[in-house]
Amino acid sequence: MKSKLCTLIVVSVFIWSCSSDNKDSSGSKNDIVGTWDATALNVDMSTASDEAQLGQQVLNFLSNNNCFIITLQFNEDLTAEARNAVADLDVSIGASGFTIPCPTEFEIETNTYTYSDGVVSFLNEDGKTVNALVSISGDIMTVNASSLEIPDFDETGELVFKRQ
Repeated sequence: MKSKLCTLIVVSVFIWSCSSDNKDSSGSKNDIVGTWDATALNVDMSTASDEAQLGQQVLNFLSNNNCFIITLQFNEDLTAEARNAVADLDVSIGASGFTIPCPTEFEIETNTYTYSDGVVSFLNEDGKTVNALVSISGDIMTVNASSLEIPDFDETGELVFKRQ
């Protein structure tokens, strides 16, 4: 599970650390500008894999404890910074539930991004363009998980971010 969750989160970090027009389907050029924390992974519990369900529970647990393991910063100059602490997660499940200390070390990626008509486009680490479907409503941004084109992750659902 940890490897698939890590892959999902790392790929989502790469999404935000790449090139943009900074415009979404509502037409507001600056809707994506700001700092966003990943707060949830929403999956269909009746069809999702055990790994995806656990990933959903881990992100919910951490965000409910004000611990954010992915933070995306979109700037007006079309640069972005992604902070990711997934590699330092220490998840254990006991009789009383989750024990997950909030990581203190983050990997940081910087790059440029493109954002137009609800799509964030970026080059992944293989140099391939990925077009992630994004919806922004006020201070909530949802990303279609299957549009992230993550290897070995074919789940449907949404990665949810909240603007700080």
